[in-house]
Amino acid sequence: MECGKKSSDWDTSYEWKIVVLLSLGFGLVGVDRFMIMPLFPVMMRDLKLDYQDLGHITAALSVAWGLSALFTGNLSDRFGHRKVIIPAMLIFSLLACASGLAWSVGSLMLIRALMGLAEGAYTPSSITATLDASERHRHGRNVGIQQAALPLFGLGIAPIVVTQLLRFMPWHWIFAMVAVPGIIVSFLTWKVLRNTSGAQAAIHTQTHDASNHRWFDVLRYRNVLLCFVGMLCWLTCLIVLSALLPNYLTDYLHLSLQQMGFVLSATGVGGTLGGLVMPSLSDRIGRKPVMIISVVGAFVSLWVFSRTGAEPVPLFAGLLATIFFVFAMITLTVGPISAEAVPAKLMTTASGLVIGVGEVFGGGVAPSVAGYVAKHFGIQYIMQLGMGALVVGLLVALSLKETAPTRIGQPETAPVAP
Repeated sequence: MECGKKSSDWDTSYEWKIVVLLSLGFGLVGVDRFMIMPLFPVMMRDLKLDYQDLGHITAALSVAWGLSALFTGNLSDRFGHRKVIIPAMLIFSLLACASGLAWSVGSLMLIRALMGLAEGAYTPSSITATLDASERHRHGRNVGIQQAALPLFGLGIAPIVVTQLLRFMPWHWIFAMVAVPGIIVSFLTWKVLRNTSGAQAAIHTQTHDASNHRWFDVLRYRNVLLCFVGMLCWLTCLIVLSALLPNYLTDYLHLSLQQMGFVLSATGVGGTLGGLVMPSLSDRIGRKPVMIISVVGAFVSLWVFSRTGAEPVPLFAGLLATIFFVFAMITLTVGPISAEAVPAKLMTTASGLVIGVGEVFGGGVAPSVAGYVAKHFGIQYIMQLGMGALVVGLLVALSLKETAPTRIGQPETAPVAP
């Protein structure tokens, strides 16, 4: 695909194959990362964990994920998506299986950290590969589809399946079931995925710049700097809720394991719908308006959720609305808003840096802080951390620069880069 080809010449067949495969891959990332959350109440008894340990286990994966994304994004820009995406898929699938072999908090933290390194490598490269395969007026929709697979599989389906499987097998064996689909999807991706040249990728950016750049040139772009702060805010809200919400529901609200699994499935439903609906809407009305709507919606929904008692259906509805908006913001932040604003050969670097900073601080520090708050003051106070992060996030959304092609009047085709 040459940079200047018209819409009628676009390889739509390849576009959909890659969107489906990279979506399945990210769905498996979601299963690997989040299936441990509903298992925490059971694992706590076997491994003698406390709330602080849960925060540290969650933080270990997030920090490793973030550090990996910081560095591997630039490797993908330099050497191509294939050399990063395919090995990463194989490695995180095998390491997720290894989580069932943990015998202590230390061993579990080590396994989860190694898994985070592989998942952090996959994430920014898969986002840019999706953008590169997509026509510009489908950027938001296709990245939304790819990113929505994580909450659909990891936060929607996994909690229900895992809590039901606990009735028939120990938690160790549940982890052992996840490697096979990862290997299959890795093989199919190896067969289909293409590398994209800078000239081919330039059409997907606001600058249409296909020249070489140093990695730190991404810091010259306002949206990238704002996305650093935004991602920290969105992940603080998401990861804190994901890590400690199972225990909030069972220990504080005294729901049963099955009721807890039902409520947690709202995270997957909300994240899936948010990833599909709001990024697609941003293709039409712009990235910035959708971000502002989403951050306000997330704050109001979380406030209502925090004041809901032990009623599974209202809790489900409140959590669904909160994650709907939070995941919409995550998808737009790591995808179109950061990648569209920079030159073609910095797209994965920008996405990787945004993911990395957000994961290390929002996903790494915040769960440990939340674990401390839950242990020493009460688990019910973790909601205030999420609401505080969203207040800061509103300032970020108001300061963003619009990048949606339909809103800034870019031509249908871009000039071929030299």
